[in-house]
Amino acid sequence: MKEYIIKSNDSGQRLDKYLTKTFGNMPQSLMYKYIRLKRIKVNGKRAEISTRLCEGDVLSLYINDELLTESKPKYDFLSSPDLLDIVYEDENIMLVNKPQGLIVHPDDTEYRDTLIMRIQHYLYKKGEFKPAEETSFKPALVNRIDRNTGGIVIAAKTASALRILNEKLKNREINKFYLCVVHGKMPKREETLSGYLEKDENRNIAKIRSHKTDDNRSIRTRYRVVTAKGDLSLLEIELLTGRTHQIRAHLSSIGHPLLGDGKYGKNAADRKKGYKHQALWSYRLVFDFKTDAGELNYLNGKEFMVDKVWFSKELFGLSPKDI
Repeated sequence: MKEYIIKSNDSGQRLDKYLTKTFGNMPQSLMYKYIRLKRIKVNGKRAEISTRLCEGDVLSLYINDELLTESKPKYDFLSSPDLLDIVYEDENIMLVNKPQGLIVHPDDTEYRDTLIMRIQHYLYKKGEFKPAEETSFKPALVNRIDRNTGGIVIAAKTASALRILNEKLKNREINKFYLCVVHGKMPKREETLSGYLEKDENRNIAKIRSHKTDDNRSIRTRYRVVTAKGDLSLLEIELLTGRTHQIRAHLSSIGHPLLGDGKYGKNAADRKKGYKHQALWSYRLVFDFKTDAGELNYLNGKEFMVDKVWFSKELFGLSPKDI
């Protein structure tokens, strides 16, 4: 018989999910049989497949040792460098300034080097992420931004921090601000744009409509003109809704595409001038909790900002603190 103590990052999951992830050599049919025969118990009592595990629970397994061989770890994140531009870090979260060109999660085009794998590699080297001791939780991203957009991405180091921040993001209690450069001069110094965004999944492109349909979702984008120079304007954007390609598509739809945007902008002309990346950066983040955030209440009211944004400095001579 072997006993295992459930840790905080494994709490909240079903018994069968925990066993499947932890013991790769145990066939599922046997696992279900052993639960039924009370050879797998929680706190000395009979458990069900759907029993939710809690921190501190004692899992007792009356099973042959060969079936209790824990799955051999394969740390894919070690193939990724641990290079990070860290804006803020504590025991619960990280705020990382993602460079343009780096994707946040693995996809069909890139698996070896992604932001989340860099974060996991970094925390592993620090000794804060110990995958051999965790069976269900890994440091995870709370928000995401496009490959060719740079800026702040939130990472949670613990399962509880991830749950809290996901809820806060959903309830719009985390405010995100962007800087961007657009072609032309804006009609107003400040304005909140409204519309409806429709995503073409096959072409991976968004279209903005003026009316509601079954296939689109409402969007609101607030902009403020920071400064203008020639035919270019530097804007601060606050996302009041968060849809795919919202800033790029929304501004392009009113005749002001982003500088360097190859999908919604004037790509050929911009590239001739040397702008190969879209001028868009998630540069500032404010925690604005309206409800209790538990162990993360200390973050409420705090604001974080990146040190520099290449296009604001290069084109307008401004750093983020000057905005």
